[in-house]
Amino acid sequence: MPSQPSKALETFENPQPERDYTIRIRIPEFTCLCPKTGQPDFATLHLEYIPDQHCVELKALKMYVWSFRDEGAFHEAVTNRILDDLVAVTQPRFMRLTADFNVRGGIYTAVVAEHRAPGWEAPAPVVLP
Repeated sequence: MPSQPSKALETFENPQPERDYTIRIRIPEFTCLCPKTGQPDFATLHLEYIPDQHCVELKALKMYVWSFRDEGAFHEAVTNRILDDLVAVTQPRFMRLTADFNVRGGIYTAVVAEHRAPGWEAPAPVVLP
């Protein structure tokens, strides 16, 4: 197989580091295993971040997400782990990861985890007439 899952995240230099702007990435094919039953759990990950000096490289992100396919993890733990790993390599001004897990036993789970760089404040929203 030419591509393999990998925990190695890569970055590239932010082309506009002087500006706050939002990058939104939707990852609809996240899978891991239920640590209790071993059955697969499926989720759509929604990543939103305001980069500082670095942005996450998408192919590396794809291989990273793929690396969880055979790992057992509680929803809360895996969401926070992914956020921590992404923050460690990109050092963003702000990052939010929302993991929307598919139904299991009649229960849907959504986990939202956030990171804010020390001293960073969100700009006031613009309200147009």
